[in-house]
Order: sequence, then structure tokens, then C-alpha cells
Amino acid sequence: MKLEAKKNGKQLEVVLSGELNTLTAPELSLLLEKELPGIETLILNFKECDYVSSAGIRVLLSTYKILKAVKGQMMLKDVGENFKEVLENVGLDAVFDMC
Repeated sequence: MKLEAKKNGKQLEVVLSGELNTLTAPELSLLLEKELPGIETLILNFKECDYVSSAGIRVLLSTYKILKAVKGQMMLKDVGENFKEVLENVGLDAVFDMC
């Protein structure tokens, strides 16, 4: 997995390339832990992400909770149809903002 973080003031966009799975989810978690302080809006761009496992979804949920606690916002951008279907099946499409 390749992660590219772009900060613009209080906004952070992370572009994910490859697979977000059990092996790579900790890498995303560490990046977010480092970059999130002071961020009000987080955009996770999934345009180049081929696969998201339950470990990846756990990272998304924990990040969502952190941002919600500080009145921040998290958006999932360019979510593929397969991942969108998984989110819908478990009811997380109602939790995450998708653009």
C-alpha cells in the first residue's frame, strides 16, 4: 500500500493506493495518528484502493470516532462499487460521508 498525505490548513487528504488489509491497516493508522492533531476535515481518497478488509474498516471507524469527538468531519472519496456495497451491507454508508 502507498499512502500520500496532503495537508491544506485544517484539512488533510490521504490518497490510498493498493489494498487496505490486515497488513497495511496499521500503516494507515500510524499515519493518521501522526497527522490528525489539529485537523478538522479528513478526506480519505479510495480512487486507487483495490480492496478494503475488516481491519481497514476498523481503522476508518476509530478515526471517525476521534474526529467526531472534536467536532471534525471525515469523508470517503471515490469509493469503488464493491467497497460501497460492503459499507451498505453493514450499515456504515449511513455513518460515513461519501463524495
